[in-house]
Amino acid sequence: MKTIIHNDWQAILAPEFQQAYYAQLHQFLKQEYATQTVYPDMYHIFTAFEWTPFSKVKVVILGQDPYHNPNQGIGVSFAVRPGVRLPPSLQNIYQELQDDLGIAPVAHGYLKAWADQGVLLLNSVLTVRQGQAFSHKGKGWEQLTDKAIEKLSQRGKVVFILWGNAAKAKRTLIDENQNVVLTAAHPSPFSARYGFFGSKPFSKTNATLEKFGETPIDWRLPAHVSENSTTA
Repeated sequence: MKTIIHNDWQAILAPEFQQAYYAQLHQFLKQEYATQTVYPDMYHIFTAFEWTPFSKVKVVILGQDPYHNPNQGIGVSFAVRPGVRLPPSLQNIYQELQDDLGIAPVAHGYLKAWADQGVLLLNSVLTVRQGQAFSHKGKGWEQLTDKAIEKLSQRGKVVFILWGNAAKAKRTLIDENQNVVLTAAHPSPFSARYGFFGSKPFSKTNATLEKFGETPIDWRLPAHVSENSTTA
């Protein structure tokens, strides 16, 4: 079988790649990439999994689907490449990070330093048409990412951060006897003031990781990152 993800996620998700739903999804994506502008590019669809191997995951930040504006979607939730203007949701995440832990916002939105420490930046749907949010919803991605969430839940000692109703709907997949779920409103400008600001997800995550006997996340991001550091 062709290797799709180049770490231990490949073995975890390989049975899914053999399912009929995935074959249908694959055909749909071939047509979409041939006829539409789709984000991320086809070589970065699985970047979230590439950045954070299954065995290293300590935290999951779950988004809905990729950013749908040009140059934004890079295959991980909420992040953008260096040099790309910060999306409003990420600006609000940085504001909450400063309010929670006193960490001043950086000028870029490249979150790989979090991923390298075990933060899986996962969207429930991994592709999107340009300018059309949720356009690839219900095509099969949810079955794949639900399986990833279930496998992490079974492994245990993971903090799942669920922002917004779409993410909160995944709570039923998680065994809260051996994992912790943190929920809040989505950081979007439309909802951040209704429960996202003041939710303190970063300090709560670190307190939980310490209870699990794990090293907390250093949520500080480097002030400067270069384009040659952006490969998955």
